[in-house]
This record gives sequence, structure tokens and C-alpha cells, in this order.
Amino acid sequence: MSTHPSETLDRGATPWLLAAALATTLPHAEHQPLWLSALAAALFAWGGWLWWRNERLPGRWVLGLLVAAACGGVLLEFRTLFGRDAGVAMLVVFMALKLLELRSRRDATVVVTLGYFLLLTHYFYSQSIPTGVWLLAAMMLLTATLIRLHGGPSCNTGATLRYSGLLMLQAIPFMLVLYLLFPRVAGPLWGLPQDAHSGRSGLSDQMTPGTIANLALTGEIAFRVRFAGPPPQRDKLYWRGPVLENFDGLTWKPQIARSRPPQIEPLSPPIAYETTLEPQQQRWLLALDAPGALGPEFALSSTLTATSREPLSQRQRFALTATLDYRFNADEEAITLRRNLTLPPEGNPRARALAGSWKAADPDPARLVRKAINLFSDEKFFYTLQPPLLGEQPVDDFLFETRRGFCEHYASAFVFLMRAASVPARVVTGYQGGEANPVDGFVVVRQSDAHAWAEVWLAGRGWTRVDPTAAVSPARVEDGIAAAMPAGEPLPALIQLRSNWLRTLLFRWEAVNNAWNQYILGYNPQRQRELLARLGMPDADRRKLAAALAIICGILLLAITAWPLHQRPRLDPAARLWQKALRRLARSKVDCLPWETPLALLQRVEHELPALAPAFREVVVAYLRARYSGIPDDLTTLRGALARLP
Repeated sequence: MSTHPSETLDRGATPWLLAAALATTLPHAEHQPLWLSALAAALFAWGGWLWWRNERLPGRWVLGLLVAAACGGVLLEFRTLFGRDAGVAMLVVFMALKLLELRSRRDATVVVTLGYFLLLTHYFYSQSIPTGVWLLAAMMLLTATLIRLHGGPSCNTGATLRYSGLLMLQAIPFMLVLYLLFPRVAGPLWGLPQDAHSGRSGLSDQMTPGTIANLALTGEIAFRVRFAGPPPQRDKLYWRGPVLENFDGLTWKPQIARSRPPQIEPLSPPIAYETTLEPQQQRWLLALDAPGALGPEFALSSTLTATSREPLSQRQRFALTATLDYRFNADEEAITLRRNLTLPPEGNPRARALAGSWKAADPDPARLVRKAINLFSDEKFFYTLQPPLLGEQPVDDFLFETRRGFCEHYASAFVFLMRAASVPARVVTGYQGGEANPVDGFVVVRQSDAHAWAEVWLAGRGWTRVDPTAAVSPARVEDGIAAAMPAGEPLPALIQLRSNWLRTLLFRWEAVNNAWNQYILGYNPQRQRELLARLGMPDADRRKLAAALAIICGILLLAITAWPLHQRPRLDPAARLWQKALRRLARSKVDCLPWETPLALLQRVEHELPALAPAFREVVVAYLRARYSGIPDDLTTLRGALARLP
């Protein structure tokens, strides 16, 4: 089937289409299978080579075979042709294949339309600032490509890009109004059910040697905190997570059985703070020890761990309180105390014997705790992320042989010694410390701040925090993990930054990223209600919001269209009648090219539409006379000729 000359795609438009298609599909290479990215790249290269060599495009049967093969590959890869990943893969394939049948402006318009759809799909995978900047540039390029398609070869590249930018600037007011007033939905705007498992798992509810050490190898942010007043000292920042009471000789696990609510006696005024928790796929909140007021969606377990009903699969913000000095369960249940004295029947005989000798010499629990702490501080123990492997008796091997370990080694060994000495004890996991960002005032807690410590129960005092790691490496608690580690430890690069200007740059970037998360991605239904209340619409429902959107967008549309109309130079009557004649001519599939004079256009009409030529010749002659003679009767003649034009 032949293409009408007016619909034929000019050669200069193809590079625009290739660039726009590449800009919209390239970021998906990170998420798609390698074979699919390679196939798309090969199709892009093929399309570019055909354009460069001015070769003939492949036939429909070739494209049909490629479509069938690509769809089969997607089906084998994803076991479906629907859903998020499979659907995006199909769009990428269709975009690449469409570049091999660019014969008309209609084909080119399909490429641009696919590009706009692909822009939206990127938000399935990332809503970060770099993603937004890239997609903004890609949308500008797509819009410029659309302008180039309709403008033809005469379009200047710089002018086309400027016009595209102007259109995007005109869209900004509409974007802001829709963003602020369009009814918000709970949860992430671009979320799908499978997205719920895309966040980092973070802290686990089990602990074996190396568990927390592996987590500390990443500098990813676990959560951010903003205090209502000055932040507490770093050594006071213990962020409580799972409490582990059951020990099988190697792994510490939490106790599942329910117990009575915790009994907390505050010994200092509460402090208020707001935490923004990154997705972690777990139910615990990681609250400052000891947690105070919690929202209705959270509960406080008997071990002071704040838990939610559902896993925290998306970034969330909570307003909380905490009491740094407190007394906790001074009157503890007997079954809980017995559980926290339990050890495996066999294993680690040297540690059992050492604890037994301490108890025989002095059974006072407080002094037994001091003896264990003195063991770690007085002997040559080392704090490291690369401890030696432990054997069948891990506690004995650590205490008497290797003496090198991370926080989980010290917490586990300490709790074992205490239980062996008949002192109730358990392991607490969470995070310790945090780095204050001087740019925005938030305290940033990273995965590298993951920590484990211990709790012992003392009569009259209840559960009391004991951090054996602090006895070995006080710098870990007071100054952070980077200050505690010797040279050569595999810490994340951003944790080890020593350059002031690099650290300043990091702080600024994290502050900007935090503002993006807080105020852009965090604009949820609650924050929208707060904004509407400040604007005088405290009880705005969907109908009121729809009416407000319609009115405001209508006013913006009138303002944007009225200004160019006001600035447009007014045509004289002859020129307006000529434009009317050109519109009638366009209905007959003859468009006046920008550089064509009336006489040149007449020659082309005589060639392409001979039946229309006599009537159009009258219009041309009458227009030239009316346009350049200035005689009023010639304008009347032009109107008559235009009335006779089909």
C-alpha cells in the first residue's frame, strides 16, 4: 500500500525518532533481562544503519517473525505477557520494532506515543530525583520530536527544542495544581502488588555470627530522624529492634509466645522526634529506646519492641516519643526469667566453667555483669568486620582462641556467660548511633549502624542495657563505626569519607533527596487534607476537589491561550480569506508548504488535482489583486471566488 505524498516521513525526522526512542527505553536496561536489552539494542542499531545507508525497510513478514520471536521470549522469561515486568518488556520490544517500519508520519506518531507510555513505566521501578530529571529531558525530546514531525524539514533544531521547552513551561502550572489538589490515594502512586517486596530487608529477626557484620557492609540509609529539640548524645541513641531470647547453640531467635504488656517507669522527661523509615519488609519500627507514645497502628511487645500489623513495605513517617532513662519490668514474670536463663544442654564447656567460677566466688548479679565486662575490656579482644571462622564450640572459640569479632559476637558471648552464671539475660538487636546532617538537621541512621547489645535482669532495677562492644571499642558507641574500625576494614566508601568538601557534598545531596522523599513522594492523603485546611477547605470531598480543579485549570487555560492570541499579529482581510482557502485545500490532501508562494502552489494543484485547478486559479488571482492593490472591490471578488471553491 502506497503512502500519500503529504504523509511520507521525511528523511530528517528519523534521527529525532531514534534519539527519542533511545531516551525512553535506555533506563529499562537495568530492569530487563540481558537478552531483551541486547535484542532492543540490535534493533535500534539496525534501524539506524538502514537510515544511514538509505536502505529499504524490512518487509512485513520479517517484522512478523521478529514480533513472534520476541513475544515468545518474553513469555518464556516471565511466564506471562501481562503484569508489570512482562508488560514493560513488550513495550520496549514494540518500540524497537516500530523503528523498522517508519514509512509515514502516522508510524512516527506511534513511536512518539509509545515513548510517552514508556516514560510512565519508569516510575514502576524508581521515583528518585535522577529518574525524574532523566524523564523530564526525555519528555522534552519527545515533544520536540512531535513538533519536528509536523513542522517538516524547515524546522530549526534549536527553535524546535526551545518551543518544546516553552510547552513544558506552560504545563508546569497545570502540573502543580493537579499534584496538590487531585485526590490522593493511600500508598505509593505507582505501586503494584509485586512492588511490595522491592525494598531492602534490613535487620533480621535472627542472629548468627556474621549476620550484622554483613549488614554493616552497606552505607544505605535505614531511617532518618528529626528531633523536636537538640539531638541526644550519640552514645544515647539505641534504636531498639527485635529482642532475641532463644539460643540453640549457634542462632539467637525471638520468643513467639505472648506475655503481659511491658511496665515502664520513666526516670527522665520524654523527648519527641519524627522518624522516616525506609522500606524494610519487617514489622518492627526501630524506635529509640525506650519507646513512648505510639500510633494506633503499632503495638508495644513485652520486650519493648514496637511492631506493626503489616510489614513496612514502603517509606513511612511516624511521630514518636522516647524516654532515655527508665526502669523496665522491675517485677518480671517468673516464666520470662526462666526462659532467659536457658542454655543448650551441651556445648561451650570452657565458657560454662568460667561463668561457674565467677558465680562461686561472688553470686551477686551486678558484680557478675562487671566481671564479664572487665573480661572484654582487660583482655586483648579486637573489634573487626572480618573475624575468623568459629568451630563447633563458637562461644569457647571466640572467648579463648580468636578474640576477634563484631558486635553480635560480643553480645552473644556476654549473654551466654550471664546465663551460665544464673543471671537472666538476652540479646537486643537494632541500630546504634546516627550522623547528624548539618544541612537539614536530620539524624541519618545507616545499615552500617546495625548493632547488637545485651539486657540483664537485676532485682529492683529490671531489665538493664549492657553493651559489651563498648567495653572493647568505646569509639563504636561514641563516634560511630568508622572511628572504631582499624585501617583496611571493608567499610562502605561513603562511611570512610575524610575529605570535608566530599562530606559536605554528600550531606547536601542527602538533604535534597530527603526533601524529595518528605515533601514530594511523601505527599499523602493526610498531608493533602492539612494543606486544604490551610487553604480554607477543611471538609473538601472529591466533588469539591473536582470542581476546584476544573475552575483553576479553566482559568489557567484561558490565561495561557489568551496571551498568545493577544500577541499574535492581526492579519488583513485578504490574508484571512487566503488562510481559509488553504484550509479548504487541505481537506483535498494538498498542504501549502511553508516556502510555497501562491503561484507555486497553483502549479502543484494543477498537477495533482486538475479538477480543482480552475476554481483555485480564480482564488489565487483574486487574492494577489486584493492583497497588493488595496482596492476594496478586489476583496469582494476574492470572497466570491472563495465561495465557489469546493
